[in-house]
Amino acid sequence: MFSMGNRNIVSIAAIIASILGVFIPIPTGAQLIGVCYGMAGNNLPHPSDAVKLYQSKNLKAMRLFHPNRAVLEALKDSNIQLMLGVPNTDLRSLATSRSAAKHWVQKYVKAYSQRVSFKYIAVGDRAIPGDQARYVLPAMRNIHSALSSAGLQDRIKVSTSVATGREVLEQYSPPSSGRFSSHASTQLTPVVRFLAKNGVPLLISVFPYRRYVGDPNHIGVDYLFFNSSRTVVKDGQYSYQNLFDVIVDAVYVASEKVGGTNLTVVVSESGWPSAGGFGATKEHARAYNQNLVNHVGQGTPRRLWKSLETYVFEMFNENHKPRGTEQHFGMFYPNMQPVYPMNFN
Repeated sequence: MFSMGNRNIVSIAAIIASILGVFIPIPTGAQLIGVCYGMAGNNLPHPSDAVKLYQSKNLKAMRLFHPNRAVLEALKDSNIQLMLGVPNTDLRSLATSRSAAKHWVQKYVKAYSQRVSFKYIAVGDRAIPGDQARYVLPAMRNIHSALSSAGLQDRIKVSTSVATGREVLEQYSPPSSGRFSSHASTQLTPVVRFLAKNGVPLLISVFPYRRYVGDPNHIGVDYLFFNSSRTVVKDGQYSYQNLFDVIVDAVYVASEKVGGTNLTVVVSESGWPSAGGFGATKEHARAYNQNLVNHVGQGTPRRLWKSLETYVFEMFNENHKPRGTEQHFGMFYPNMQPVYPMNFN
């Protein structure tokens, strides 16, 4: 907690930054850092051991991509806040049947709600655009209705996770040009308006690594790893020193353009692979993930000093993912030894 003196320093810095139109990194309140827990492997630790590892690293939040009863049991009384995913394969049934949504909530949420700290239900993972996209908003509405019936609507927020690649975020730099693709906008626009109206954040997947792989000759490593000491992108009154902030602020702008004024976002996954492909090394993975953790408490130039809740992708390497980088995003090996050192405090 800041002393009154520190608060005054922050206020003065905010005024100076507003006048100069620059982004000054200064200390802020504690941000919520979570880590994604993927389970696509045959050599992963038991969920109870995984939860203990979260606790030992002082991790306060977890993203689970689909319900797993062993994980839900292990999370009981852990005080770890949970983002629980609805698989894309379930979207159609949950969108077309209120009883199916009620059954899903009763089975995976209500049954554990006394001892598990549910925070979000992520209805679909990067389902927009795609064959399942039209089911996302109806499924969100039905899940929210089921939570209301269970008396949990004030505790748990219902959203969906979307990508920020070109298939969704067609324009992103400078952020003021941010625009959703026409392919995604048809289904994403009503979702954005629904979330903004209800004060619920949009969950976004942010991977500068993938932008880098697509254009390595024009994206510098300091700009990727939050190490640039100079402005790389100047956008009116806003100055950008890293690609992560550019992408996040472009989402804010794109959302405003389709009626999502004052929409907030949560970074539901962001990470860097340690092996398996171009630019994928332990050194790069550690630099990106550690600096990401250190950075997000500062907000972005368009949302100065508004801490950005962020989930690092991911806890463990998963050997059932497609070969290449997808198997190497973990910060820990399946034996729970670190791939590289990380500090979450």
